[in-house]
Formats: sequence, C-alpha cells, structure tokens
Amino acid sequence: MKLGQTSIVYFLSRFLASFLGFIATIYFARLLGAEPLGIYYLVIGLVSWLAIAGKIGFSGAVKKRVSEGEEQEEYAIAGMALITAIFVIISVGILLFRPYVDSYIGYPATEFVVLFLFVTLSNAIVNSLLVGFHLVHVNGILSPTRTGGRVILQIGAVVAGLGLTGLFVGYVAGYAVVVLIGLSIALRRFDGFSLPQRRHFRSLFDYAKFSWLGSLQSRMFNYTDVIVLGIFVPSTLIGVYSIAWNVAQFLILFAGAISTTFFPEISELSSKRNTESVTDLVENALSYSGLLLIPGLVGGTIIGERLLRIYGEEFIQGTTILVVLIIANLIMSYQSQILNTLNAIDRPDLAFRANVVFVVGNLFLNVLLIYFYGWFGAAVATALSIAISLVVAHHYLQSIVDYAIPYTEISRQWIAAIVMGVIVYGGVHLENTYAVLGHNVATVILLVGIGASVYFVTLLGLSPRFRTTVDRNLPFNIPLARN
Repeated sequence: MKLGQTSIVYFLSRFLASFLGFIATIYFARLLGAEPLGIYYLVIGLVSWLAIAGKIGFSGAVKKRVSEGEEQEEYAIAGMALITAIFVIISVGILLFRPYVDSYIGYPATEFVVLFLFVTLSNAIVNSLLVGFHLVHVNGILSPTRTGGRVILQIGAVVAGLGLTGLFVGYVAGYAVVVLIGLSIALRRFDGFSLPQRRHFRSLFDYAKFSWLGSLQSRMFNYTDVIVLGIFVPSTLIGVYSIAWNVAQFLILFAGAISTTFFPEISELSSKRNTESVTDLVENALSYSGLLLIPGLVGGTIIGERLLRIYGEEFIQGTTILVVLIIANLIMSYQSQILNTLNAIDRPDLAFRANVVFVVGNLFLNVLLIYFYGWFGAAVATALSIAISLVVAHHYLQSIVDYAIPYTEISRQWIAAIVMGVIVYGGVHLENTYAVLGHNVATVILLVGIGASVYFVTLLGLSPRFRTTVDRNLPFNIPLARN
C-alpha cells in the first residue's frame, strides 16, 4: 500500500473514531455538565502520566526494533515482559496511596485508575507491535472500533443512571476489546515464540533510555495543563478547558497519521543508509503536517464560539482558549514530524534533548502562567513550550539530514485557508444578521462543509504538489488533480 494511501486509511479511521467521541462528548456534556467531565478528564490525565512510568520508552523501543525486521518476536516478547512487570509495581503503589489519589481526583476512583493504566499500557504495546510490523492501517482501523465500543457502553451506562461511573466502565471496556483484537492480529506475524535473550532486553533499554522522554513530552503536551489546573481551578473549568482541547486535537489527526505511517518507512530506509529517500519523506511530512490545522485555526477563530455552544452555554467561555490550543497543536504538528524522524533514524538521544527543553519549559511555564493568568495561562504555556522545542528539534535534525522546510507549500495552505476564512466569515455575518437557518448546529455544519470545500478546491488550484499527491493516492481520477 502506498504511503499516502496508508496515511489516508489511518487518518480516516482516526477521524471516524474522533468523530464518534466528539458526538458522545456533546451528549455527555449536555447530560452531565462540565464538573463530571472535569473529573473524568482529570483521571485520564493522571493515568497518562502514570503510563509514562509504565512504559519508560519501551513501547517506542519495541516499535523501532520490530520495524527493523530482525528478531522481531524476541523484541516483542521482551517488551511485553518489561511493561507487564512495571505495571504490577506501579499498581501496587497506587493502591497503597489510595486516600491521596481519591483526594486529588475529588472522587473515589483509585480502582479505575489501575484499570485505566492496565488497558492503556496494553494498548500501547499492541500499537507498537502493529506499527513495527508495518500494519499502520490496521492499527488505524482499530481506533474507531475502540471508540465506538466505548461510546456505546458509556451511553448505555449513563442512560442506566451510572453517571460518572458509567464513563469509567465504558472507557475500560472499549480499550479491552481493541487490545484483544489487535494482539491477535499482531501474533499472526510471529514466526515462532523464541524467548528473548539478555541482549534483546539491553537493546530495548539502550533505545528506551532516550525515547522515554518522547512519551513524557507527548503526555505533557496533552495533559500537563489539565493536571496543574486540577490544583488551581475547579472541576467545571477543567471540563470546559478539556472540551476546547478535544476540539483542537481533532485537527491534528492527519499530522499524527503521517508520523505513524512514515516512522517504520524512515526507520527501514535509515537502516539501509538511504539518505536521499529519508530527506524526501521528511519534506513530504512537513509539507502536509498543517494541512488541516491551518484552515482549522482560521475557521476556529471565526466559528469557535458557535462550535463550543453545541456542548452547552457554559462552554462558550472557552472560545479564546480554543484558538490558543489550535495554535499549540499546529506548532506540535511540525515538531512531532521532526522528532519522529530523529527517533526513526535511531537518534533518540537528540530527540531526548529536544524533549528535555519542552518538558522543563512546559512544566515551568504552566505553573507560572496558571498561577498568574489561570486557565488562559495554561494554553499559552503549552503553545510557547512546544514552539521552543520545535526550534531545538529542527536544529538537531538539520545537522544530520539535509532537508529544506517547504515554505512555499505551507504558504499555499495559508492562502487557501484565508480564502476559506473570507467565505466563512461572510456566512457567519449573514446568519447573524438575517438568521437564515436560525439553528446553531445546522449553521456550524453548513459553514464547516462550505469552508472545507472552498479550502481544498483552492489548494488544488494553487498547489501542483498537492494535485500530484491527490492524483497518486486516489483510487479514481478527478480532473482538477491533473497537472
């Protein structure tokens, strides 16, 4: 399967999963309100941090070593054994400190924290195996399965009156189903069950001792602000902030699909010393990282308030937060491609240094800016710290790989987004003045549809590179995609 097609399959799968989650979150926000959602996302944030200690970079190490194509079974089994042992140790510690965990969360949820951690670590190792075996598209397809199962179970539990507990139960069950399916698919790639030797564990450790900070960076980008906000602000504001964050994250899906798809390919090419092909992949990855985030930023600035109103009136206060978080995700989309390449070419030490800059800056800025500016400070801290890390990561990668930043292609995306923004702004003004539809949800859906159409048609007209990419990867021909 072509890389573009693999990225599209993975993206569409993740898009479907996120869309299902998006609809479910609207339902839960309207039914339960912001406070229960704040507790729910606080638990997810806490588990995400604990999962860093649970993996310590071993899931990334498994992905890297398996993708190289040598002794795959030994590395897979070694990785699973290491992560299982770490999970047991952390779980015992969580249960011993149950009163403190429940006090921080503001809800008796310690047992669910352990269950969340188990399914999260299990899912991480299964994802690593699937990507390592070059089954990125399969990994992507499993995402809507997990989300769909979670959503159905959560809705059923909430309707049955379980409330917040229903959200917890559905989350665990949704992950468990996908872990079992994914593991069964990955095991079919095993030629046998050769037990790993000491050198396999040592090889995983040598890679993980640097790559673990990449997991920390990812978790900090997603949840540091939520974790610190848990100290300074009430659960209601955490709920509103988390909704804004989820909307912003929806736009980074395609960049994530590119990173996941390109990693095993860059890894294999790097091991074969094919520098020219690695450079080409890096430039392609950077060309399309902002493909959805750039128009998402323009559109979010114009219709962000209407979009958040869908969740309920109390969520409108997060409109400015939403815009800043989209900016943070846009910066992150480029930074993640560069770090992904550093890890893929077996330079996790340099990725480690760039991640140190982010981790230290993110933690310091979050505590400082949240203390002075509240939740707005959290959003700004995230954007600033990831921007600094991007500069450092770019410096490291360019010292190894002679690649050029595709400024021309990125500029064309901005021009297409501005054209889209003018049309969408006119639609908002028309609706505000004459109430043509008179329905907020219908207005948002229509404006998003019109905006997306204008953006992609304009970009097809402006960008020969985009036309060529579309032509190569679509299963059918469209006239505008031809040069």
